[in-house]
Amino acid sequence: MRTRWTTAAVTLALVGGLLARLPGASSAHDPDTPAGRSSAVAFMAQREPTQQLTALAQVNCSNGQAGGYPCRNVDLMAFLPLSQIGGSQANDIWGWTDPGTGREYAIVGRRNGTSFVDVTDATAPVYLGNLPAYQNRTAIWRDIKVHRNHAFVVADVRGHGMQVFDLTRLRGVGSPQTFTADAHYNRFGNSHNIAINEQTGYAYAVGSNTCRGGLHMIDIRTPTSPAYAGCVNQDGYTHDTQCVVYQGPDSAYTGREICVSSNEDTVTIVDVTSKASPRQIVRAAYSGRQYTHQGWLTDNHRYFVLDDELDETRAGGGTRTFVFDLYDLDAPRHIGTHTSSAAATDHNQYVKGNYSYQANYRAGLRILDLSGIAAGTLTEAGYFDVYPSSDSASMNGAWSVYPYFASGTVVVSGIEQGLFVLRPNLPAVTSAADRPVTVDRRIPV
Repeated sequence: MRTRWTTAAVTLALVGGLLARLPGASSAHDPDTPAGRSSAVAFMAQREPTQQLTALAQVNCSNGQAGGYPCRNVDLMAFLPLSQIGGSQANDIWGWTDPGTGREYAIVGRRNGTSFVDVTDATAPVYLGNLPAYQNRTAIWRDIKVHRNHAFVVADVRGHGMQVFDLTRLRGVGSPQTFTADAHYNRFGNSHNIAINEQTGYAYAVGSNTCRGGLHMIDIRTPTSPAYAGCVNQDGYTHDTQCVVYQGPDSAYTGREICVSSNEDTVTIVDVTSKASPRQIVRAAYSGRQYTHQGWLTDNHRYFVLDDELDETRAGGGTRTFVFDLYDLDAPRHIGTHTSSAAATDHNQYVKGNYSYQANYRAGLRILDLSGIAAGTLTEAGYFDVYPSSDSASMNGAWSVYPYFASGTVVVSGIEQGLFVLRPNLPAVTSAADRPVTVDRRIPV
């Protein structure tokens, strides 16, 4: 049985962990800022034991319920508890589709490793095995992204670096395995998260003990031979980022590699086309900010939807999603804020087409319709609540979501629960979020 942490014990453990770091090192929720220290202590103090749950098979959402979970327009295809996918507690999740076989895999981060689950048959997922943490360095924060059939795994714990795993090794696995990494990158120790621009073949470690916590850029075009490429350190700590070859409305940046980062108190946009000399374009603050956590661009690169992780606990009210118009990358405009009926803390969201798929901790998966985004307006299209007992602002329940499988399957990681395999039933909508914008940036809007 796992013992619940007391606030005093958590604070002591946190301070001890910080003192053990190298001087100047960054950690999750940058401890060099008051907001970072407060957020990290709050996160640890809200930890709960792993829930002892049983696996579930397909249950359609009917009359607002699916297998005991509140829902709307989202069916439960299957659920695997943590005990069946490696144990401990979950954090990040990503996915991979095998280009040779078409099979779909969920990649689930856990405190002590990374799980691989075949979700091709969404109603009967199969656990394939575990990649243990580097040197068994357990971490609350572990994050994964994929490029060229390889998974890249980082953790916010001293000395972990980046593991590289060849996902084609999952082909033909018949029983759960304990895997080893195919390569390891050690130019940083801890890293809070990682982003990958699959179009260019560069990875961006953020919140590491290098680059003042800013973007640590890595050439992964040859996945098993990652090579340091440069730093972005002008704005210090970066909590999360998305990097794209820009195809939005601002013609001055067309075709350039742009990172839109969530930097604790601003949305910070950087041109990283030249890794040797990246250029910060702008730092954009916004009213109501408490902890600028994570966000994602719409498909046409015109709009950016942002979650602020601490505004619900500090200011109260429903879960807020901030909408920015990036018509002019030099001057982003905050044009609207969606407030949910749930009061949960928001965590990670990813845009696919005309919907944003959000993992909002105790409120679970929340799906927002982006069809009114040009007016700064979003509407809720569906949800699946993985933490039925409460929707309050606390850091339990859904950590992250991966919505990009061609089959329509969506996977969600529950911190204390496990892997939820879901299938949204959403109407097709037309939105400003996916229409190309070809106007000249000099024309005012």
